[in-house]
Amino acid sequence: MFNVYKKEIEVAGKKISLETGKVARQADGAIIATCGETVVLATVVGAKKVNPDMDYFPLSVNYQEKYYAAGKIPGGYFKREARPTESETLISRLIDRPIRPLFPDEFKNEVQLLPTVISYDKENEPDILSITASSAALAISGMPFMGPVGASRVGFIDGKYVLNPSKTELEKSKLDLVVAGTKDAVLMVESEANGLTEEEMLNAVKFGHEGFVPVIEMIEALAKECRKPEWAIEKKDLSEVKIKLEETFTEDLKKAFATRDKQDRSNQISEITDKAKKLYEEDEKYTDLDVNSQLKNLEKSIVRTDILKNKNRIDGRGLSDVRPIECEVGILPRAHGSALFTRGETQAIVVATLGTSDDEQRIESLDGLQRERFMLHYNFPPFSVGETGRIGTGRREIGHGKLAWRAINSSLPTKEAFPYTFRVVSEITESNGSSSMATVCGTSLALMDAGVPIKEPVAGIAMGLIKEGDDFSVLSDILGDEDHLGDMDFKVAGTKDGITSLQMDIKITGITFEIMEQALSQAKDGRVHILGEMNKALSASRSDVGKHTPKMEQVNVDKKDIAAVIGKGGATIREIVEKSGAKVDVNDEGVVTVAAPDEESRNIAMQMIKDITAKAELNKIYSGKVMKIMEFGAFVNFLGKQDGLVHISELADKRVAKVTDVVKEGDEVKVKVIGFDRGKVKLSMKQAAE
Repeated sequence: MFNVYKKEIEVAGKKISLETGKVARQADGAIIATCGETVVLATVVGAKKVNPDMDYFPLSVNYQEKYYAAGKIPGGYFKREARPTESETLISRLIDRPIRPLFPDEFKNEVQLLPTVISYDKENEPDILSITASSAALAISGMPFMGPVGASRVGFIDGKYVLNPSKTELEKSKLDLVVAGTKDAVLMVESEANGLTEEEMLNAVKFGHEGFVPVIEMIEALAKECRKPEWAIEKKDLSEVKIKLEETFTEDLKKAFATRDKQDRSNQISEITDKAKKLYEEDEKYTDLDVNSQLKNLEKSIVRTDILKNKNRIDGRGLSDVRPIECEVGILPRAHGSALFTRGETQAIVVATLGTSDDEQRIESLDGLQRERFMLHYNFPPFSVGETGRIGTGRREIGHGKLAWRAINSSLPTKEAFPYTFRVVSEITESNGSSSMATVCGTSLALMDAGVPIKEPVAGIAMGLIKEGDDFSVLSDILGDEDHLGDMDFKVAGTKDGITSLQMDIKITGITFEIMEQALSQAKDGRVHILGEMNKALSASRSDVGKHTPKMEQVNVDKKDIAAVIGKGGATIREIVEKSGAKVDVNDEGVVTVAAPDEESRNIAMQMIKDITAKAELNKIYSGKVMKIMEFGAFVNFLGKQDGLVHISELADKRVAKVTDVVKEGDEVKVKVIGFDRGKVKLSMKQAAE
């Protein structure tokens, strides 16, 4: 019934297997990939007809994690997987980025790729396995895919690179890097690092590339046995359009790209586009899409040639020059920390808010419920590029926010040193090249303005590439047009001494390590320059949090006293909150965190907690309150909720006939601790008075 094909290989001591022919046989390509007890099913289907109005490649990658894979039932009312989580969105992008450049430009069929995690062992991460499975599914589908691609994760532990480290090993690693590409070149890099040097990062990429080559060879061997017939691609001859547009609009486009202002340049190009379409509006042989595609190719040729041959960039800068930078901090009076970062025509308002552990983000995943104390949200409204459009959080917003998060995360103080939760929001108000790196710079400034003791300021820069044959130029701080018309988007963030995040996407079939080395070196010079400009506004974290920031303090109490602080049904902790106006949180380790709107509120709460948890000391005098009268004495409450007995003989320095002759319930009295009897405290008013 089944015609099954299977290949296996061992990589970094772990067996990886690929199987096809048994499941999802009606898909164009279907692969079950296994590593340990983690299993991914990747399917790909392509539309057999092309939408004639399609002017881009409609590839959709939807990575999914099924909760049954880890033996879990989803939370929520409906108890089923709902919209993609942030993690699923990021992994979808991770799979998409190395695959998309490997389809020919003329291929416009809709393609849907669905990698689905159906078993998860909590040690072997499914993201790398999903890239492998997706690549294999495309390789056997018959589609015009110029792969396959492979992928590796690289760790850096005790000065050594580790290939595809386990989840446990990653906790000790200074690096979490994912690299993907073909046998000959790297196409995508995504990483978070703890201040690695340029040389260490470059060697990590090389190490990861070498690690996935055997996986590509396994996919090639599988495809050789079971690849479906190749799809026929119809390529329309547009040479006539190309020649006519070159003759008519080359000079006009050169003039437009010599215009420094982005809006003026865009308006001129729009006018040229309208004129080009009018040339063919009565010609049924060519569509507007045909004309537009050839005009874009002409634009690309003009800009690229000028950069490669004349070293002239659109805005007149040198290849390694960074645009003018302006930085301001403390721009919002009520915010805990704020910054305005402007680099050329790219601008971000970045705001930092500090909260308590109650504000931590709770994330449900296959690994269980997790808590995140650092959140970074990136917003890219359409007005930032002078357009109208939909408002919302898409894959781009999530991806750019996570890139900035990775860049900053390693510089944050530990929870023990600084117990706050952080939320940073980056509002992009202008964009013309790398708003994600503007977000990194603005976040660093906003956190320092908020008084967060980050280890060092962090800055980021986006690099570009123009490559024709063996000739290439690396561009620092690329414009939007240089990004669209270029061959590489290479973002590097870090401190003056080391890299904290690296992201690279290649639009051609790959780049050499020589180019990558030059890009890293040039990026370091640019990063150091940007840090110098940022330091003019604020070079280190403020000595204290702002006046509108909740005042936070932590105290450790004995685990035996946790119940006393909380009280029966939470009564005691509610009383502390009501009387002080502070927010109080107690964890299972006995760490009590108090967050208050002002010093007075914090001090009241801290004193109440200290009173509750304090231990009575022999011969020490305390203030107390008479809580209950008995024939043999009075029970006095002192040290918060602690009670002791003043025997009738210890009420006064004379004989007392009745307790009520000296005290009554509610009286405030001074008492001295004179002893302990089986855990109970013996008090004396008489000796306190003496």
